[in-house]
Amino acid sequence: MFQTLKRELLAGITVSVVALPLALAFGMQATGNSDGAIIGLYGAIITGFFAALFGGTKSQVTGPTGPITIIFTGIVATQGLEYAFIAAFMGGVFQIVFGLLKAGNYLKFIPLPVVSGFMNGIAIIIIMGQLQYVTGSFLVVVLTIIFMLVSMRWIKAIPPSLMALILGTVAVVLLEKALPAVHFTLPFLNDFIFFDSVARIGEIPKGLPQFHLPAADVSTLIQLIPAALSIAVLGSIDSLLTSVVMDNMTGTKHKSNKELIGQGIGNTLAGLFGAMPGAGATVRSVVNLRSGGQTALSAMVHSVALLLFMLVFGPLAEEIPLAVLAGILIMTGITMFDYDSLKILKDEPKTDAAVMLVTMILTVAIDLMVAVGVGIVMSALIFMKRMSEEGFKITSRFENSLKVYTLEGPLYFGATELITKTISSDSSEDIVIDIEKVTIVDASGALLLLQLKDQLKERGQNLYLVGNDLDLGGILRKMNIFHEFGTTGHFETLEELITFLKFNNKLVHGA
Repeated sequence: MFQTLKRELLAGITVSVVALPLALAFGMQATGNSDGAIIGLYGAIITGFFAALFGGTKSQVTGPTGPITIIFTGIVATQGLEYAFIAAFMGGVFQIVFGLLKAGNYLKFIPLPVVSGFMNGIAIIIIMGQLQYVTGSFLVVVLTIIFMLVSMRWIKAIPPSLMALILGTVAVVLLEKALPAVHFTLPFLNDFIFFDSVARIGEIPKGLPQFHLPAADVSTLIQLIPAALSIAVLGSIDSLLTSVVMDNMTGTKHKSNKELIGQGIGNTLAGLFGAMPGAGATVRSVVNLRSGGQTALSAMVHSVALLLFMLVFGPLAEEIPLAVLAGILIMTGITMFDYDSLKILKDEPKTDAAVMLVTMILTVAIDLMVAVGVGIVMSALIFMKRMSEEGFKITSRFENSLKVYTLEGPLYFGATELITKTISSDSSEDIVIDIEKVTIVDASGALLLLQLKDQLKERGQNLYLVGNDLDLGGILRKMNIFHEFGTTGHFETLEELITFLKFNNKLVHGA
């Protein structure tokens, strides 16, 4: 019992170190000034604690994320900060309603190209939002990025964002004493500042977040419904995607609808206490899990640790330069971008590539909700076209003590739930997936094969892939699916697999 408690406490403290600079940076991004830093920190504290307490995903850490930050930024710009908090409260209420209506059973069907598209768009928006600091404090931003890159490469004990935060702050203090202001006039830029005195976060409140019930009439609430729905829908998608990642790593099954209710409670309270809304954060959740966090306790400890930091070390945080946070945000955007989605544009089905690109462009040019809506509609139309041609079914049989699952028809995002449910519930030591009768593969279906392989491996089971994809245009080969399975995991025919297993004494001869 003591060892378990100790492990959860240490994991929570570790993930709070990762969450701190991101909470400050995302908060600053949302408001465009130093006042936002404390709002982001409050958001990580409140949503992190209550989403863990009431949510349905073990070890998941909640806080300000890229999608939530971009939505909140737009609301602040158009409606003002006070109304943005009301929208956060309403968004949380919508999420609770989603959970009660069991909408979590459907939100997980968002196709991978749509997810890649809007995440790429968000990464671009985050980077673009920091360009004012690139031109206004170039040296500090560049040094922060260098510090973060070096930390990623050579320093494993301290999170790169925290390392960059510390080194960047120290560098600014030293440079302000030793280096004079350096300004340039460049084409298309009135004033390019290489270095000058750098603005700081400024005063951080010493007390707890204050409860505030903002006043709004009915017409204002109606006006804020689209913004609140954006927070609810995108926050729910973001959180459930993280839940799926956690499932794949732990071999467990999250409770989608309970998770939505937990996220909703966290965001509702965030709106009432003047904080940024949040969502399940993948990187922070993975760090939590790898640090030993296995229950909601570690995520709750992460929030308490952030609160203690604010109360005890607030004066030190006040000296953090805004340009350093901008550098961290730029690197966050760069690492958030799904580069694999661009590499496989020429290889994966052209329809998936089109959905990803349209979603990305609309995210940057128009609006996140519009982008996701259009992406889902496009995917649905493509799906209906494919389904009008062929259906999908999965059958099983035993062959020489191997449990063989034959997939027949299109291996697409709509079939992933059935495949996952069927194969994940099988406790056989050796499982074979035969794709010889698969007619179509999309990005979600291809990714599922790798996810199942990793999940079964964690449980001590073996998954083999049988068949080629010549009739599919070599899609799986081009997407490196066969390469990831390796020469001992993928075989052209079932006979080849059986021969291999018998030769290596992994199968009983004559069975």
